[in-house]
Amino acid sequence: MLLWGIMMTVQGLVHNFSGLMGTRWMLGLFEAGLFPGVSYYLSCWYKRSEFGIRVAIFFSAATVSGAFGGLLAAAISNMDGIGGKPAWAWIFILEGLATVLAGLASFWIIQDFPDTAKFLSEAERTFVVRRLQADDQFSAAGEKLKMKYILQSLLDWKTWIGMMIYCGCDMPLYAFSLFLPSIINQLGFTATPANLLTVPVYVFACLTTCVVGFLADRWGRRGYFNLVFLCLGAAGYIILVASRNAALSYFAVYLATCGIYPVIPNTIAWVSNNVEGSYKRSVTLAMGISFGNINGAVSSNVYRAKDRPWYPLGHGLVLMYIAIGFTASSTYMLLLRSENARRDRGERDEIIGGKSVSPDSQNEKNGRFATVEDAKREKGDKWSGYRYIT
Repeated sequence: MLLWGIMMTVQGLVHNFSGLMGTRWMLGLFEAGLFPGVSYYLSCWYKRSEFGIRVAIFFSAATVSGAFGGLLAAAISNMDGIGGKPAWAWIFILEGLATVLAGLASFWIIQDFPDTAKFLSEAERTFVVRRLQADDQFSAAGEKLKMKYILQSLLDWKTWIGMMIYCGCDMPLYAFSLFLPSIINQLGFTATPANLLTVPVYVFACLTTCVVGFLADRWGRRGYFNLVFLCLGAAGYIILVASRNAALSYFAVYLATCGIYPVIPNTIAWVSNNVEGSYKRSVTLAMGISFGNINGAVSSNVYRAKDRPWYPLGHGLVLMYIAIGFTASSTYMLLLRSENARRDRGERDEIIGGKSVSPDSQNEKNGRFATVEDAKREKGDKWSGYRYIT
């Protein structure tokens, strides 16, 4: 965060295009690990039924920043010429300095993981770890990095389907942020009024995201939330493709947010909930989020100037990505249900202490372990007693 803030500030001091591109590259380099890193960090502290609302609140900071970004842009536009710098340069400088301060503070605010956190007493640490382990997070007591954990993530079908789900909502996120000012311009507003009109859209997105995070934690049906809200998002983009009315398009923007903002943290929570092992989970989250971000690069090339003001190509491709997210979510949910059913039937039972967990199953191929705890630590979410969240 500290280096990211420095690069943001420096962007306001550049004098040529090559300097801007260099600072942008460094900004992306330092920023890349923040979102997957924080998501992973939160997953190591909370139960699976508590994680969704936390990551939703964290992600909502992006939507809130979008709202405040419009307000800040409106205010900072009045600084044009101060210090011999244009208004856009002051946006980078002021927001960059705020990030530098947050980055410095994080060295004292951010704590370690539950098994090593210094602010916990021994009794508190034991309580936190046992609480997580009761939720099938066996690795909460601590793990040592081994190459096999990385390979387990790379060879797990859940990782790859999770990547497809995430790209199905992440590319639309980038496209939405890019296109929203154009929607506002179609209403006849420009500059400061246009920036102010983006605020209610982001506020709505923030509220929807938090409500979905809370309800998905409470009900545990994360797959259904993905499917329902992706359908709402698809409806919004269908209207945007067909509409030739600015007011109708602005209404469709609110539907579009439903298929983008709440689905992103819900997908992160869903994928994280179904991966046990702290190192395996870190790789899985990094794979999914990075793949989604790569697809975000598509959005900057599909909203072509010649397609103004309705951008049928851009909206159509976003709709295609939403369809990919819907298909991948459906596949993920069905496969998880199928695997849970196999475990309920005893097809994944291990042999414990010379005896199978189930008297009706003697599956040597599932492994032989001295104790159930050994099976949990060795197999992670592949353990027969682990149940996936659908």
